[in-house]
Amino acid sequence: MPDQKSSGAEFLQPPFLPPAFASALAPSLAYSKAVMSGMSHDDMDAETGTTELMDRASRAFLARLTGGVSPGALVEAYADWLMHLAVLPGKQASLLQNAVRKASRLCRYAMTCATTGATAGGNPDGCIEPMPQDHRFDHESWQTWPFNLYAQSFLLTQQWWSQAMTGVRGVSPHHERIIDFVTRQLLDLAAPSNFPLTNPEVLRKTLDEGGMNLARGWSHLLEDLERLGSKRMPAGRESFLPGKAVAVTPGKVVYRNRLIELIQYEPTTPNAHPEPVLIVPAWIMKYYILDLSPENSLVRYLVGQGFTVFMISWRNPGADDRDLGMDDYRKLGIEAALAAAKEITGSPKVHAAGYCLGGTLLSITAAGLFHRGDESIASLSLFAAQTDFTEAGELTLFIDESEVSFLEDLMWEQGYLDTAQMSGAFQLLRSKDLIWSRIVREYMLGERAPMFDLMAWNADGTRMPYRMHSEYLRQLFLRNDFAEGRYRVDGAVVSIEDITAPVFAVGTEQDHVAPWRSVFKIRHLADSPVTFILTTGGHNAGIVSEPGHKNRHYRILTSPAHNGHLDPEGWIAAAALRDGSWWEAWSAWLAERSGVPGALPPMGKPEAGLEPLCPAPGTYVLMP
Repeated sequence: MPDQKSSGAEFLQPPFLPPAFASALAPSLAYSKAVMSGMSHDDMDAETGTTELMDRASRAFLARLTGGVSPGALVEAYADWLMHLAVLPGKQASLLQNAVRKASRLCRYAMTCATTGATAGGNPDGCIEPMPQDHRFDHESWQTWPFNLYAQSFLLTQQWWSQAMTGVRGVSPHHERIIDFVTRQLLDLAAPSNFPLTNPEVLRKTLDEGGMNLARGWSHLLEDLERLGSKRMPAGRESFLPGKAVAVTPGKVVYRNRLIELIQYEPTTPNAHPEPVLIVPAWIMKYYILDLSPENSLVRYLVGQGFTVFMISWRNPGADDRDLGMDDYRKLGIEAALAAAKEITGSPKVHAAGYCLGGTLLSITAAGLFHRGDESIASLSLFAAQTDFTEAGELTLFIDESEVSFLEDLMWEQGYLDTAQMSGAFQLLRSKDLIWSRIVREYMLGERAPMFDLMAWNADGTRMPYRMHSEYLRQLFLRNDFAEGRYRVDGAVVSIEDITAPVFAVGTEQDHVAPWRSVFKIRHLADSPVTFILTTGGHNAGIVSEPGHKNRHYRILTSPAHNGHLDPEGWIAAAALRDGSWWEAWSAWLAERSGVPGALPPMGKPEAGLEPLCPAPGTYVLMP
């Protein structure tokens, strides 16, 4: 029995657990003991309690093993599918018949290959074609025997499992999406393209080079593992450091607090519009995706169009920032930056633009400001930013009560969600391109993909504080509070309808993070005029779409306030199709809603406590 005056933490000491488990749990238990040591018995029971701390420590340990994926969520989804499939004899019979048909088609294809001389280069028509986005079997060598047979067998198997995982009556849509996605990942692991002996391109290169490609691939693998273990930047990213090759638009940091640095960019025109542009990037990555190389920098483009531009650079949080929440990001981030931009320029209004998560928080901030009668925002521009999360794409696969609570326990122990833990989920969404194709190219073919600015930025992630990310997942992804009118700003319930400023929203055609049909919902949620643009590209490349970029086009349509319903397909039919960059349309849209260009504002305002602190890109963007 422990001493009655003790905190109760003795029950969590490793000797009371199996040695191996206790050793693995040591970091979590140490944190739990530290938390409990400062509590009285009553406080501990009221707030968390010994058992809950132990549960959290155990789940945090398990989360590290699974990469943050909840085993409970997977078991629940597959159990839902299996139990419903077990009582559907018709579905079972259909799947059996389908399997027999596919086996017969594959046998006929194999016989055709043999009789038409496929070994000599014949190319009989296959029995199935890859999906348009699947490029694993594009190389011409996949049309030769026996590799064509490997590819056709895999694709038929993949199609059968997709049919088995979907269309089972009674399975919840969320569970159906989970099992279909996870099963695809498991099948992709076994694709013939992933193994040297069943990949004709790898075999040919190995024969041609006498195995030197494999030697280079082994060297690449060792280098990547060493960089990963020592937490060094990926190979090639040293050529794209902020302030050297990217994020080089001249400017000054004119404001700093514990969460942001505010950059004001130097003008390049003799005069400027009176209303400044404040850009709010996502805090999940570094800000400079909007100030990449000089030729594709949105900031540089805007400055050249006669706008005074301010940019928020978020600080990379650590364990000490675990209790920073959504309100802190709103107040210390957007509201503080708005106040500084107005003070420096003397303009009562600001054009506010937000990208991805930054756009979501900017919408919430704007709703709160307009709700209390503050009309500081002259216009609201949202780039690949969602305000309604009912159709938020494949990211919702990872968002349910089981998964969110699992992530919360992982973040509770660390104080944040790590970059690697986040990037893994994004890579799984495009595993063919971001995982398996890279393994084949770099480790089997021995070919290093050349690093470029957008790829370097993508490898420069940030962490997410425990409290903020928990609030974001629960209030927005899980409960959709903002779109459904339950989100509170400073105690008052706000909604998108509170925003009266004109809205400019951009969606991208191949966005897997913020699908354009989800971004499009702002058109129905806002009561103000909405100009919506649908542009080519994905979540990142579609936004970084500078004038002169080849093969770019976009659709644009402005809807007046209180306009009638128009679904996405109807919008596509009605919108004007234009070639070129949407940046030009946005610049013209901003200019129409801005005053006549006049004298340039000063760089900072020392008398108001906004003295220039250091040159752009500042110090926060350089934090590891």
